[in-house]
Amino acid sequence: MEQTLYNRIAQSTAHRKSRDDNAAFVLRHGLGNELISLALDTADKNHFKACWTLELVLEQNLDLLKPRLSEFCDNLLRWKNDSALRSISKICMFCVKRLRQVPDFLTEKQILQITEACFQWVISDEKVAAKAYAIFTLFETGKKLDWVYPELVPVLQHGFPDHSPAYQSVARKVLGKIMIL
Repeated sequence: MEQTLYNRIAQSTAHRKSRDDNAAFVLRHGLGNELISLALDTADKNHFKACWTLELVLEQNLDLLKPRLSEFCDNLLRWKNDSALRSISKICMFCVKRLRQVPDFLTEKQILQITEACFQWVISDEKVAAKAYAIFTLFETGKKLDWVYPELVPVLQHGFPDHSPAYQSVARKVLGKIMIL
């Protein structure tokens, strides 16, 4: 079954139907752990495709990541592929949003690892989608870590004029929410 999953991932495309089909296959056959392993293997040429599918799988069942959260968080800065980072930053957002319902879903160390990775992605030359999810994630972690907003506000304000309208829209929304608090 693992080889079948690998072949499906290798042959997949960025089209939503391809990703949805793979996510349904993983969920139907209980292959979440195998998919996580492939996504974590950044040396594999198809890891970014596994990240696409992992995002959709975890959007439906984030608890599949729970047993491997430490490994996931320990490896956040290893992902370099833009396609992978978009999905990984979105998964980070799922994780911190889960804290609303399950306050102990992440450890303090994992919250810090996610926060540090997201700051790295926001200040680096990553594409806008990864930055947008990272910004939303930082907004959520700022509710737990009192130092996040004082660090995030100047980063967003400084980067605002140099980025795309999509980045500016996200930054404006988050800055508005922070200023209200």
